[in-house]
Amino acid sequence: MPNSVITIPIADIILDEGIYPRQKIDHKRVSLFAENIRDNFPFDPIEVEPHPEKPGKYRILDGAHRWCAYKATGVMTLQVIIKHLDGTDPLLYAAGKAIGPRQLTEEETKNTARRAFQNNPALTSSQIGSAIGRSRQAVDSYIADLRAVVQMVLDLKIFRLKCLGIPQERIAARLGIPQQTISDHLPRMPGLANPVNSDLHRGFTVSQVAEKHGWTESMVWSLALEGKNDLQRFKALNWGLRTWDYWEWTDCDKRFGDEWPGRIPGQLIAHILYYFSEQKDLIFDPMAGGGVTADVCLAFNRRCWSTDMIDQPDKRPEIEPHFCEITQGAQKNEPFLHGKEKPGLIIFDPPYFDKKAKDYDQKSISMLSKKDYLAFYEGFFRHIKKHIKKTTKIAFINADWRNFQSTPANDEDPQEAILILDYPAIFHKTGWQATHTIQAPMSSERFHPGVVAAMQKKKILGVTTRFVIILKQAY
Repeated sequence: MPNSVITIPIADIILDEGIYPRQKIDHKRVSLFAENIRDNFPFDPIEVEPHPEKPGKYRILDGAHRWCAYKATGVMTLQVIIKHLDGTDPLLYAAGKAIGPRQLTEEETKNTARRAFQNNPALTSSQIGSAIGRSRQAVDSYIADLRAVVQMVLDLKIFRLKCLGIPQERIAARLGIPQQTISDHLPRMPGLANPVNSDLHRGFTVSQVAEKHGWTESMVWSLALEGKNDLQRFKALNWGLRTWDYWEWTDCDKRFGDEWPGRIPGQLIAHILYYFSEQKDLIFDPMAGGGVTADVCLAFNRRCWSTDMIDQPDKRPEIEPHFCEITQGAQKNEPFLHGKEKPGLIIFDPPYFDKKAKDYDQKSISMLSKKDYLAFYEGFFRHIKKHIKKTTKIAFINADWRNFQSTPANDEDPQEAILILDYPAIFHKTGWQATHTIQAPMSSERFHPGVVAAMQKKKILGVTTRFVIILKQAY
Protein backbone atom coordinates (compact mmCIF):
# COMPACT_ATOMS: atom_id res chain seq x y z
CA MET A 1 0.00 0.00 0.00
CA PRO A 2 1.90 3.11 -1.15
CA ASN A 3 1.74 6.01 1.29
CA SER A 4 1.88 9.75 0.72
CA VAL A 5 1.75 12.55 3.28
CA ILE A 6 -0.07 15.70 2.28
CA THR A 7 -1.67 18.68 3.97
CA ILE A 8 -5.42 19.03 3.33
CA PRO A 9 -8.30 21.11 4.72
CA ILE A 10 -9.74 19.48 7.81
CA ALA A 11 -13.21 20.08 6.29
CA ASP A 12 -12.36 17.55 3.58
CA ILE A 13 -12.04 14.75 6.15
CA ILE A 14 -15.09 12.71 7.14
CA LEU A 15 -15.67 10.29 9.99
CA ASP A 16 -17.55 7.48 8.24
CA GLU A 17 -19.31 5.45 10.92
CA GLY A 18 -19.67 2.60 8.46
CA ILE A 19 -15.94 1.87 8.73
CA TYR A 20 -15.38 3.13 12.30
CA PRO A 21 -14.81 0.15 14.61
CA ARG A 22 -15.59 1.85 17.92
CA GLN A 23 -19.08 2.35 19.35
CA LYS A 24 -18.53 6.04 20.07
CA ILE A 25 -15.98 8.82 20.38
CA ASP A 26 -14.34 9.15 23.83
CA HIS A 27 -14.75 12.87 24.51
CA LYS A 28 -12.42 12.78 27.53
CA ARG A 29 -9.70 11.50 25.23
CA VAL A 30 -10.50 14.21 22.70
CA SER A 31 -10.17 16.89 25.41
CA LEU A 32 -6.79 15.47 26.49
CA PHE A 33 -5.54 15.47 22.90
CA ALA A 34 -6.77 19.04 22.40
CA GLU A 35 -4.73 20.19 25.40
CA ASN A 36 -1.69 18.38 23.97
CA ILE A 37 -2.18 20.16 20.64
CA ARG A 38 -2.35 23.57 22.35
CA ASP A 39 0.91 22.69 24.11
CA ASN A 40 2.48 21.90 20.71
CA PHE A 41 2.70 18.17 21.45
CA PRO A 42 3.53 16.41 18.16
CA PHE A 43 1.06 13.81 16.86
CA ASP A 44 1.48 11.39 13.98
CA PRO A 45 -0.54 12.23 10.87
CA ILE A 46 -3.94 10.59 10.78
CA GLU A 47 -4.56 7.95 8.14
CA VAL A 48 -7.29 8.43 5.54
CA GLU A 49 -8.40 6.96 2.24
CA PRO A 50 -10.16 8.68 -0.67
CA HIS A 51 -13.89 8.56 -0.02
CA PRO A 52 -15.42 6.11 -2.55
CA GLU A 53 -18.67 8.06 -2.89
CA LYS A 54 -17.59 11.69 -2.37
CA PRO A 55 -14.93 12.91 -4.80
CA GLY A 56 -12.39 15.21 -3.21
CA LYS A 57 -13.18 13.99 0.30
CA TYR A 58 -11.36 11.53 2.56
CA ARG A 59 -12.59 9.22 5.28
CA ILE A 60 -10.67 8.36 8.43
CA LEU A 61 -8.99 4.98 8.82
CA ASP A 62 -6.99 5.79 11.96
CA GLY A 63 -6.96 8.89 14.16
CA ALA A 64 -10.60 9.82 14.78
CA HIS A 65 -9.85 11.19 18.27
CA ARG A 66 -6.93 13.26 16.96
CA TRP A 67 -9.14 14.61 14.17
CA CYS A 68 -11.83 15.62 16.69
CA ALA A 69 -9.16 17.31 18.84
CA TYR A 70 -7.78 19.27 15.88
CA LYS A 71 -11.29 20.45 15.06
CA ALA A 72 -11.84 21.49 18.69
CA THR A 73 -8.73 23.67 18.60
CA GLY A 74 -9.76 25.43 15.39
CA VAL A 75 -7.09 23.92 13.14
CA MET A 76 -7.98 24.46 9.47
CA THR A 77 -5.49 22.09 7.81
CA LEU A 78 -3.54 19.07 8.91
CA GLN A 79 -1.17 16.46 7.63
CA VAL A 80 -2.58 13.09 6.64
CA ILE A 81 -1.27 9.84 5.23
CA ILE A 82 -3.23 8.83 2.16
CA LYS A 83 -3.78 5.07 2.11
CA HIS A 84 -4.84 3.06 -0.92
CA LEU A 85 -6.18 -0.19 0.46
CA ASP A 86 -6.41 -2.01 -2.88
CA GLY A 87 -9.29 -4.29 -1.86
CA THR A 88 -8.50 -4.59 1.85
CA ASP A 89 -11.68 -4.17 3.88
CA PRO A 90 -11.49 -0.61 5.34
CA LEU A 91 -13.42 -1.54 8.49
CA LEU A 92 -11.02 -4.37 9.27
CA TYR A 93 -8.03 -2.17 8.47
CA ALA A 94 -9.35 0.47 10.88
CA ALA A 95 -9.94 -2.19 13.52
CA GLY A 96 -6.36 -3.39 13.14
CA LYS A 97 -5.12 0.14 13.84
CA ALA A 98 -7.04 0.31 17.14
CA ILE A 99 -4.04 -0.62 19.28
CA GLY A 100 -2.17 1.01 22.11
CA PRO A 101 -3.68 2.15 25.41
CA ARG A 102 -7.25 2.04 24.17
CA GLN A 103 -7.84 -1.13 22.23
CA LEU A 104 -11.26 -2.25 21.06
CA THR A 105 -13.52 -3.64 23.77
CA GLU A 106 -14.85 -7.17 23.43
CA GLU A 107 -18.22 -5.76 22.35
CA GLU A 108 -16.60 -3.51 19.75
CA THR A 109 -14.52 -6.42 18.47
CA LYS A 110 -17.61 -8.60 18.12
CA ASN A 111 -19.59 -5.84 16.39
CA THR A 112 -16.70 -5.18 14.01
CA ALA A 113 -16.54 -8.86 13.07
CA ARG A 114 -20.27 -8.95 12.43
CA ARG A 115 -20.28 -5.74 10.41
CA ALA A 116 -17.35 -6.90 8.31
CA PHE A 117 -19.07 -10.19 7.52
CA GLN A 118 -22.34 -8.44 6.66
CA ASN A 119 -20.47 -6.12 4.30
CA ASN A 120 -18.64 -9.00 2.66
CA PRO A 121 -19.84 -12.58 3.39
CA ALA A 122 -16.93 -13.88 1.33
CA LEU A 123 -14.53 -12.97 4.16
CA THR A 124 -13.29 -16.01 6.07
CA SER A 125 -13.19 -16.23 9.86
CA SER A 126 -9.38 -16.31 9.64
CA GLN A 127 -9.27 -13.08 7.64
CA ILE A 128 -11.56 -11.32 10.11
CA GLY A 129 -9.75 -12.78 13.11
CA SER A 130 -6.30 -11.68 11.98
CA ALA A 131 -7.58 -8.10 11.60
CA ILE A 132 -9.29 -7.84 14.98
CA GLY A 133 -6.85 -9.98 16.95
CA ARG A 134 -9.15 -12.92 17.66
CA SER A 135 -9.00 -16.62 16.86
CA ARG A 136 -10.95 -18.19 14.03
CA GLN A 137 -13.07 -20.04 16.57
CA ALA A 138 -13.97 -16.77 18.33
CA VAL A 139 -15.00 -15.19 15.03
CA ASP A 140 -17.08 -18.27 14.21
CA SER A 141 -19.02 -17.73 17.43
CA TYR A 142 -19.48 -14.02 16.67
CA ILE A 143 -20.98 -14.56 13.23
CA ALA A 144 -22.64 -18.00 13.44
CA ASP A 145 -26.20 -16.63 13.07
CA LEU A 146 -25.22 -14.29 10.23
CA ARG A 147 -23.48 -17.10 8.38
CA ALA A 148 -26.61 -19.26 8.74
CA VAL A 149 -28.69 -16.51 7.13
CA VAL A 150 -26.20 -16.11 4.29
CA GLN A 151 -26.23 -19.88 3.83
CA MET A 152 -30.02 -19.92 3.64
CA VAL A 153 -30.07 -17.06 1.13
CA LEU A 154 -27.53 -18.89 -1.02
CA ASP A 155 -29.50 -22.14 -0.78
CA LEU A 156 -32.69 -20.38 -1.85
CA LYS A 157 -30.94 -18.80 -4.84
CA ILE A 158 -29.55 -22.17 -5.91
CA PHE A 159 -32.98 -23.75 -5.41
CA ARG A 160 -34.68 -21.07 -7.50
CA LEU A 161 -32.17 -21.25 -10.34
CA LYS A 162 -32.28 -25.04 -10.32
CA CYS A 163 -36.11 -25.02 -10.50
CA LEU A 164 -35.87 -22.74 -13.53
CA GLY A 165 -33.62 -25.25 -15.31
CA ILE A 166 -30.43 -23.18 -15.33
CA PRO A 167 -27.38 -25.47 -15.75
CA GLN A 168 -25.02 -25.92 -12.81
CA GLU A 169 -22.07 -24.25 -14.51
CA ARG A 170 -24.15 -21.13 -15.18
CA ILE A 171 -25.51 -21.13 -11.61
CA ALA A 172 -21.95 -21.24 -10.29
CA ALA A 173 -20.83 -18.43 -12.58
CA ARG A 174 -23.88 -16.33 -11.73
CA LEU A 175 -23.44 -16.70 -7.96
CA GLY A 176 -19.66 -16.44 -8.07
CA ILE A 177 -19.02 -19.76 -6.35
CA PRO A 178 -17.28 -23.01 -7.42
CA GLN A 179 -19.44 -25.50 -9.29
CA GLN A 180 -18.52 -28.10 -6.65
CA THR A 181 -20.29 -25.89 -4.09
CA ILE A 182 -23.45 -26.14 -6.19
CA SER A 183 -23.12 -29.92 -6.26
CA ASP A 184 -22.62 -29.97 -2.49
CA HIS A 185 -25.74 -27.86 -1.92
CA LEU A 186 -28.10 -29.73 -4.24
CA PRO A 187 -28.74 -32.69 -1.88
CA ARG A 188 -30.10 -30.20 0.67
CA MET A 189 -32.55 -28.63 -1.78
CA PRO A 190 -35.55 -30.94 -1.14
CA GLY A 191 -35.31 -30.29 2.60
CA LEU A 192 -35.69 -26.52 2.05
CA ALA A 193 -39.27 -27.08 0.95
CA ASN A 194 -40.34 -29.09 4.01
CA PRO A 195 -41.27 -26.20 6.37
CA VAL A 196 -42.93 -24.32 3.50
CA ASN A 197 -45.01 -27.34 2.50
CA SER A 198 -45.89 -27.93 6.13
CA ASP A 199 -47.34 -24.44 6.50
CA LEU A 200 -49.23 -24.72 3.22
CA HIS A 201 -50.79 -27.99 4.38
CA ARG A 202 -51.80 -26.27 7.63
CA GLY A 203 -53.89 -23.80 5.65
CA PHE A 204 -51.68 -20.71 5.55
CA THR A 205 -51.97 -18.62 2.41
CA VAL A 206 -49.15 -18.40 -0.11
CA SER A 207 -48.44 -14.77 0.79
CA GLN A 208 -48.33 -15.62 4.52
CA VAL A 209 -45.93 -18.51 3.91
CA ALA A 210 -43.72 -16.40 1.62
CA GLU A 211 -43.43 -13.65 4.22
CA LYS A 212 -42.76 -16.08 7.07
CA HIS A 213 -39.98 -18.00 5.33
CA GLY A 214 -38.49 -15.19 3.23
CA TRP A 215 -39.41 -16.82 -0.07
CA THR A 216 -40.77 -15.10 -3.15
CA GLU A 217 -44.47 -15.75 -3.79
CA SER A 218 -43.66 -17.34 -7.14
CA MET A 219 -41.44 -19.94 -5.44
CA VAL A 220 -44.15 -20.75 -2.91
CA TRP A 221 -46.70 -21.03 -5.70
CA SER A 222 -44.42 -23.54 -7.44
CA LEU A 223 -44.78 -25.78 -4.37
CA ALA A 224 -48.44 -25.05 -3.68
CA LEU A 225 -49.37 -26.01 -7.26
CA GLU A 226 -47.11 -29.04 -7.53
CA GLY A 227 -48.77 -31.95 -9.34
CA LYS A 228 -51.60 -29.82 -10.77
CA ASN A 229 -52.37 -29.39 -14.44
CA ASP A 230 -52.45 -25.97 -16.09
CA LEU A 231 -56.21 -25.53 -15.76
CA GLN A 232 -56.01 -26.23 -12.04
CA ARG A 233 -53.19 -23.67 -11.77
CA PHE A 234 -55.31 -21.01 -13.43
CA LYS A 235 -58.12 -21.73 -11.00
CA ALA A 236 -55.86 -21.66 -7.93
CA LEU A 237 -54.42 -18.30 -9.00
CA ASN A 238 -57.95 -16.97 -9.56
CA TRP A 239 -57.20 -16.20 -13.19
CA GLY A 240 -59.98 -16.79 -15.65
CA LEU A 241 -58.76 -18.58 -18.76
CA ARG A 242 -59.49 -16.63 -21.97
CA THR A 243 -60.80 -18.96 -24.65
CA TRP A 244 -60.76 -16.50 -27.56
CA ASP A 245 -58.06 -14.36 -29.15
CA TYR A 246 -58.80 -11.32 -26.99
CA TRP A 247 -56.94 -11.16 -23.67
CA GLU A 248 -57.73 -8.17 -21.48
CA TRP A 249 -57.03 -7.44 -17.79
CA THR A 250 -57.48 -4.28 -15.80
CA ASP A 251 -54.05 -4.51 -14.17
CA CYS A 252 -50.88 -6.53 -13.70
CA ASP A 253 -50.98 -9.17 -10.98
CA LYS A 254 -48.55 -7.77 -8.40
CA ARG A 255 -47.63 -11.29 -7.24
CA PHE A 256 -45.58 -11.85 -10.38
CA GLY A 257 -42.71 -9.64 -11.46
CA ASP A 258 -41.33 -6.38 -10.11
CA GLU A 259 -42.32 -2.80 -10.83
CA TRP A 260 -40.75 -2.09 -14.21
CA PRO A 261 -41.22 0.25 -17.18
CA GLY A 262 -43.65 -1.43 -19.55
CA ARG A 263 -44.46 -4.21 -17.11
CA ILE A 264 -46.77 -6.83 -18.61
CA PRO A 265 -49.43 -8.85 -16.75
CA GLY A 266 -48.45 -12.25 -15.43
CA GLN A 267 -51.83 -13.39 -16.73
CA LEU A 268 -50.68 -12.65 -20.28
CA ILE A 269 -47.55 -14.78 -19.88
CA ALA A 270 -49.63 -17.58 -18.36
CA HIS A 271 -51.91 -17.64 -21.39
CA ILE A 272 -48.94 -17.81 -23.76
CA LEU A 273 -47.54 -20.71 -21.75
CA TYR A 274 -50.90 -22.50 -21.65
CA TYR A 275 -51.53 -22.41 -25.37
CA PHE A 276 -48.01 -22.71 -26.75
CA SER A 277 -45.99 -24.85 -24.33
CA GLU A 278 -46.25 -27.81 -21.98
CA GLN A 279 -45.09 -28.33 -18.41
CA LYS A 280 -41.30 -28.81 -18.08
CA ASP A 281 -40.69 -27.09 -21.44
CA LEU A 282 -37.78 -24.65 -21.65
CA ILE A 283 -38.74 -21.01 -22.18
CA PHE A 284 -36.30 -18.23 -23.09
CA ASP A 285 -36.89 -14.54 -22.30
CA PRO A 286 -34.10 -12.40 -23.81
CA MET A 287 -35.39 -9.08 -22.41
CA ALA A 288 -36.65 -10.15 -19.02
CA GLY A 289 -36.95 -6.78 -17.27
CA GLY A 290 -38.71 -7.22 -13.94
CA GLY A 291 -38.91 -11.01 -14.12
CA VAL A 292 -42.59 -11.60 -14.89
CA THR A 293 -41.85 -14.49 -17.24
CA ALA A 294 -39.57 -16.31 -14.78
CA ASP A 295 -42.09 -15.91 -11.95
CA VAL A 296 -44.97 -17.24 -14.01
CA CYS A 297 -42.84 -20.11 -15.30
CA LEU A 298 -42.25 -21.17 -11.69
CA ALA A 299 -45.98 -21.15 -11.01
CA PHE A 300 -46.71 -23.09 -14.23
CA ASN A 301 -43.91 -25.64 -13.96
CA ARG A 302 -41.90 -24.40 -16.91
CA ARG A 303 -38.17 -23.99 -16.98
CA CYS A 304 -36.95 -20.53 -17.93
CA TRP A 305 -33.72 -18.89 -19.01
CA SER A 306 -33.75 -15.11 -18.80
CA THR A 307 -31.39 -12.31 -19.78
CA ASP A 308 -31.49 -8.53 -19.58
CA MET A 309 -29.09 -5.61 -19.96
CA ILE A 310 -29.89 -4.51 -16.38
CA ASP A 311 -28.13 -6.70 -13.82
CA GLN A 312 -29.89 -7.38 -10.49
CA PRO A 313 -27.75 -10.16 -8.98
CA ASP A 314 -29.35 -10.10 -5.52
CA LYS A 315 -32.98 -9.44 -6.38
CA ARG A 316 -33.12 -11.33 -9.68
CA PRO A 317 -30.25 -13.84 -9.86
CA GLU A 318 -32.11 -15.86 -12.49
CA ILE A 319 -31.89 -12.96 -14.99
CA GLU A 320 -28.38 -13.19 -16.39
CA PRO A 321 -26.80 -9.94 -17.64
CA HIS A 322 -26.54 -9.71 -21.41
CA PHE A 323 -26.73 -6.85 -23.87
CA CYS A 324 -28.42 -7.67 -27.18
CA GLU A 325 -26.32 -5.73 -29.66
CA ILE A 326 -27.81 -6.79 -32.97
CA THR A 327 -27.87 -4.89 -36.25
CA GLN A 328 -28.74 -6.32 -39.64
CA GLY A 329 -28.22 -9.87 -38.49
CA ALA A 330 -24.86 -9.36 -36.76
CA GLN A 331 -24.63 -10.35 -33.11
CA LYS A 332 -21.81 -9.90 -30.64
CA ASN A 333 -21.46 -12.85 -28.30
CA GLU A 334 -24.69 -14.78 -27.71
CA PRO A 335 -23.68 -17.26 -24.99
CA PHE A 336 -27.09 -18.53 -23.91
CA LEU A 337 -28.23 -20.49 -26.97
CA HIS A 338 -25.03 -22.30 -27.93
CA GLY A 339 -25.59 -25.32 -25.67
CA LYS A 340 -27.17 -28.62 -26.61
CA GLU A 341 -30.61 -27.79 -25.21
CA LYS A 342 -32.68 -25.26 -27.09
CA PRO A 343 -35.85 -23.49 -25.88
CA GLY A 344 -39.19 -24.54 -27.28
CA LEU A 345 -40.66 -21.07 -26.87
CA ILE A 346 -39.12 -17.59 -26.82
CA ILE A 347 -41.16 -14.85 -25.14
CA PHE A 348 -39.95 -11.62 -26.69
CA ASP A 349 -41.31 -8.47 -25.03
CA PRO A 350 -38.90 -5.69 -26.05
CA PRO A 351 -39.08 -2.01 -25.04
CA TYR A 352 -41.50 -0.29 -27.39
CA PHE A 353 -40.26 2.48 -29.65
CA ASP A 354 -39.95 5.81 -27.82
CA LYS A 355 -42.64 4.80 -25.29
CA LYS A 356 -41.36 5.27 -21.73
CA ALA A 357 -37.93 5.90 -23.26
CA LYS A 358 -36.95 8.17 -20.38
CA ASP A 359 -37.60 5.29 -17.95
CA TYR A 360 -35.23 2.89 -19.71
CA ASP A 361 -31.44 2.70 -19.74
CA GLN A 362 -29.69 4.93 -22.25
CA LYS A 363 -28.60 1.82 -24.20
CA SER A 364 -32.18 0.61 -24.59
CA ILE A 365 -33.47 0.03 -28.12
CA SER A 366 -36.28 2.42 -27.19
CA MET A 367 -33.74 5.20 -27.73
CA LEU A 368 -32.95 4.23 -31.33
CA SER A 369 -34.15 6.05 -34.42
CA LYS A 370 -37.09 4.50 -36.24
CA LYS A 371 -34.76 3.10 -38.90
CA ASP A 372 -32.37 1.56 -36.38
CA TYR A 373 -35.23 0.30 -34.20
CA LEU A 374 -36.69 -1.70 -37.08
CA ALA A 375 -33.20 -2.81 -38.14
CA PHE A 376 -32.71 -4.23 -34.66
CA TYR A 377 -35.74 -6.51 -35.13
CA GLU A 378 -34.51 -7.70 -38.48
CA GLY A 379 -31.18 -8.55 -36.89
CA PHE A 380 -32.80 -10.21 -33.89
CA PHE A 381 -35.18 -12.47 -35.81
CA ARG A 382 -32.51 -13.42 -38.33
CA HIS A 383 -29.96 -14.16 -35.62
CA ILE A 384 -32.21 -16.10 -33.23
CA LYS A 385 -33.25 -18.42 -36.06
CA LYS A 386 -29.65 -19.63 -36.40
CA HIS A 387 -29.39 -20.82 -32.80
CA ILE A 388 -32.65 -22.63 -32.07
CA LYS A 389 -34.39 -25.82 -33.12
CA LYS A 390 -36.80 -26.01 -36.05
CA THR A 391 -39.85 -26.32 -33.80
CA THR A 392 -39.05 -23.29 -31.60
CA LYS A 393 -41.74 -20.63 -31.62
CA ILE A 394 -41.60 -16.96 -30.68
CA ALA A 395 -44.32 -15.08 -28.82
CA PHE A 396 -43.67 -11.50 -29.96
CA ILE A 397 -45.36 -8.86 -27.79
CA ASN A 398 -45.61 -5.36 -29.20
CA ALA A 399 -47.97 -2.51 -29.95
CA ASP A 400 -48.68 0.31 -32.36
CA TRP A 401 -46.60 3.38 -31.73
CA ARG A 402 -48.02 6.72 -32.79
CA ASN A 403 -46.91 10.12 -31.55
CA PHE A 404 -50.41 10.97 -30.34
CA GLN A 405 -49.59 12.68 -27.03
CA SER A 406 -50.18 16.23 -28.24
CA THR A 407 -51.41 15.73 -31.79
CA PRO A 408 -55.01 15.44 -33.02
CA ALA A 409 -55.58 12.11 -34.76
CA ASN A 410 -56.15 13.73 -38.17
CA ASP A 411 -52.82 15.60 -37.97
CA GLU A 412 -50.53 12.68 -37.08
CA ASP A 413 -47.62 12.01 -39.44
CA PRO A 414 -47.65 8.33 -40.51
CA GLN A 415 -43.93 8.57 -41.32
CA GLU A 416 -43.25 8.96 -37.59
CA ALA A 417 -45.35 5.94 -36.59
CA ILE A 418 -44.46 2.27 -36.21
CA LEU A 419 -47.56 0.11 -36.48
CA ILE A 420 -47.92 -3.56 -35.78
CA LEU A 421 -48.55 -3.81 -39.54
CA ASP A 422 -44.91 -2.88 -40.14
CA TYR A 423 -43.59 -6.10 -38.62
CA PRO A 424 -44.91 -8.79 -41.04
CA ALA A 425 -42.45 -7.64 -43.71
CA ILE A 426 -39.62 -8.19 -41.24
CA PHE A 427 -40.99 -11.64 -40.32
CA HIS A 428 -41.15 -12.66 -43.97
CA LYS A 429 -37.67 -11.28 -44.74
CA THR A 430 -36.04 -13.15 -41.86
CA GLY A 431 -37.78 -16.51 -42.34
CA TRP A 432 -40.63 -16.35 -39.82
CA GLN A 433 -44.35 -16.87 -40.32
CA ALA A 434 -47.14 -15.62 -38.06
CA THR A 435 -49.54 -18.33 -36.94
CA HIS A 436 -51.67 -16.40 -34.41
CA THR A 437 -52.41 -12.74 -33.80
CA ILE A 438 -53.92 -12.18 -30.36
CA GLN A 439 -55.21 -8.88 -29.05
CA ALA A 440 -54.00 -8.15 -25.52
CA PRO A 441 -54.78 -4.46 -24.99
CA MET A 442 -53.46 -2.38 -22.13
CA SER A 443 -56.21 -1.25 -19.80
CA SER A 444 -57.63 2.20 -20.50
CA GLU A 445 -58.73 2.40 -16.86
CA ARG A 446 -55.22 3.48 -15.85
CA PHE A 447 -55.81 6.94 -17.39
CA HIS A 448 -57.04 9.76 -15.16
CA PRO A 449 -60.47 11.07 -16.21
CA GLY A 450 -59.01 14.56 -16.56
CA VAL A 451 -56.45 13.31 -19.07
CA VAL A 452 -59.15 11.50 -21.02
CA ALA A 453 -61.32 14.63 -21.14
CA ALA A 454 -58.40 16.73 -22.42
CA MET A 455 -57.63 14.16 -25.12
CA GLN A 456 -61.25 14.08 -26.22
CA LYS A 457 -61.40 17.86 -26.41
CA LYS A 458 -58.32 17.97 -28.66
CA LYS A 459 -59.43 14.95 -30.73
CA ILE A 460 -56.37 12.95 -29.67
CA LEU A 461 -56.75 9.21 -30.31
CA GLY A 462 -54.73 7.30 -27.73
CA VAL A 463 -53.12 3.87 -27.99
CA THR A 464 -53.99 0.94 -25.76
CA THR A 465 -53.53 -1.65 -28.49
CA ARG A 466 -51.12 -4.49 -27.84
CA PHE A 467 -50.69 -7.75 -29.70
CA VAL A 468 -49.16 -11.15 -29.09
CA ILE A 469 -47.98 -12.55 -32.40
CA ILE A 470 -46.98 -16.21 -32.43
CA LEU A 471 -44.27 -17.01 -34.97
CA LYS A 472 -42.92 -20.26 -36.36
CA GLN A 473 -40.05 -20.75 -38.76
CA ALA A 474 -41.21 -20.49 -42.37
CA TYR A 475 -38.18 -22.22 -43.89
